[in-house]
Amino acid sequence: MRLSDESHLMISDLAEKLGITTRTIRLYEKLGLANAPKRTVGKVRYYEEDDIIRFKMLLRLKALGLSLEEMKELADLFDREEQTPIKIMPRLIELLETHLCAIREKIETLQKLESDIAAYRKRIITQYKLGK
Repeated sequence: MRLSDESHLMISDLAEKLGITTRTIRLYEKLGLANAPKRTVGKVRYYEEDDIIRFKMLLRLKALGLSLEEMKELADLFDREEQTPIKIMPRLIELLETHLCAIREKIETLQKLESDIAAYRKRIITQYKLGK
């Protein structure tokens, strides 16, 4: 009989459901991003709906470009504030704003590089009469 059902998932089933590896799940637990798993009498890990929600939140933060340290900070804040999402939103907004600024700077740098490459390419074509 499998442990996994609608309300309890084994680690392999959780990994499959979230599209990640069991190694990632264990890493997030080890780093304190996720709570230690509950275990059966036979010591088999299992996860409930709250765990799934937590991992989905962490994966969304990762997809937004937050570092593991930033994710840990938000997870700790979430736990300290009795898992009230609205309490972490001001800090999340700050972190996202920092990432937006960094992305905008990278875009600006890449646009300048694109312009420089196009100009250099044009000079080479003109100088060497390459006709393109």
